[in-house]
Amino acid sequence: MNKLVGTAPRHPGLWRSHSSDSDAGRILTLQSENRGLSELHSCAPQLAQLSQQGRWIVLINAPKFEYRQLLAKAGVRMDRILLVRGRDEVETLWAMERALTSGTSSAVIAWSSPLDERDQRRLQLVAKSARAIGWLIEDVNAHSQFRHEHRLINTVKLQNFH
Repeated sequence: MNKLVGTAPRHPGLWRSHSSDSDAGRILTLQSENRGLSELHSCAPQLAQLSQQGRWIVLINAPKFEYRQLLAKAGVRMDRILLVRGRDEVETLWAMERALTSGTSSAVIAWSSPLDERDQRRLQLVAKSARAIGWLIEDVNAHSQFRHEHRLINTVKLQNFH
């Protein structure tokens, strides 16, 4: 007869201690109407601390605003900033996934249009093996612009149909 002795969980994966103060493995999705400027401003103090670890702070598809001055003013080590440009959403998410799981980054920030359900699930899976904290800044204006363009395309198609 087997008896469970003690209070340790049966699965060895549950024996590992998880530090509650570490944000690694967490991906926050933030929605922005100003290209992520206020969101970057709010996470800049944390980025300054993370940049002292000697690992990369990866910025993927950062918009053309004065993020360098904002980060430098917050105390981020500018020699630890790595800029990445993706040609499309697929490359952007792939770069984010690689940067989060590589172990060479302490933080990853990506700018994107709002993700569909499949891509959100993909990021949830990436978060399980991430070794850095991640922020995904979704431009809500891009989504409304897409809907407006899609409506215009449908209107043109209907007019051509008659």
